[in-house]
Amino acid sequence: MAQLLQNKVGLVTGGGMGIGKAICLAFAREGAKVIIADFNPDAGQNTVNEIINAGGSAHFVFSDVSQELSVQQMVDEAVAHYGPIDIACNSAALSRGSGQIHEYSKEVFDETFAMCTTNTWLCMKALLPVMLDNGGGSIVNISSNASLRGHAYNTAYAAAKGAVNILTKSSAAEYGKRGIRINAVSPGVIRTPGVEKLFVDQPEMEQSLRKSAIMNRLGEPNEIAEAVVFLCSDRASFITGQVLSVDGGGAVK
Repeated sequence: MAQLLQNKVGLVTGGGMGIGKAICLAFAREGAKVIIADFNPDAGQNTVNEIINAGGSAHFVFSDVSQELSVQQMVDEAVAHYGPIDIACNSAALSRGSGQIHEYSKEVFDETFAMCTTNTWLCMKALLPVMLDNGGGSIVNISSNASLRGHAYNTAYAAAKGAVNILTKSSAAEYGKRGIRINAVSPGVIRTPGVEKLFVDQPEMEQSLRKSAIMNRLGEPNEIAEAVVFLCSDRASFITGQVLSVDGGGAVK
């Protein structure tokens, strides 16, 4: 069976662990040369090593995606190493704090938007000129089902990811006629290292989170990766401006 991303160059932010790592592995499995971008060099290089050991091609680039210069350097190095970027996934994000909205500090609120929305925009800003010069491409932004339903006591994160959805739709409308498709994947509760860490301290939380999905289980990082691969591939050639929930039915429960 032909590989879905054969001969494509792909870039993934937050590729050192969790969902981002799973996306990198899936890109490589489907034939892409992968740029793994992360602010944790050890984690990023581990992903590179795993791909190379499996017979794929990958290269690590350090990047702090909250800083415009660092993002531009990331894209420049990716292009210098592999050539024009065909596909990209903006996965890196951090949620800062939780609690009632009237108790949030402005600093925490602003940091959440910086690490969930502004960073995504900065990456798109740097990626789009490369794709325009190359005649097209596909970008997938990682959102969250918190953006679709709201999330009590995590309002800043939900609002920031809601902004990612509109950023995705608006930019898709801008660039669709120029050969660039832009979509988002909205995960439900996924069994990432961060979530697993929560279960160590609060084991009762796992059962509660399982019930948030109709399928009564948590998702796995590779299940998000498969959706991203599809949206980046030519099989999704008539899909743009969409937010795809991958959540075991949580968005409709």
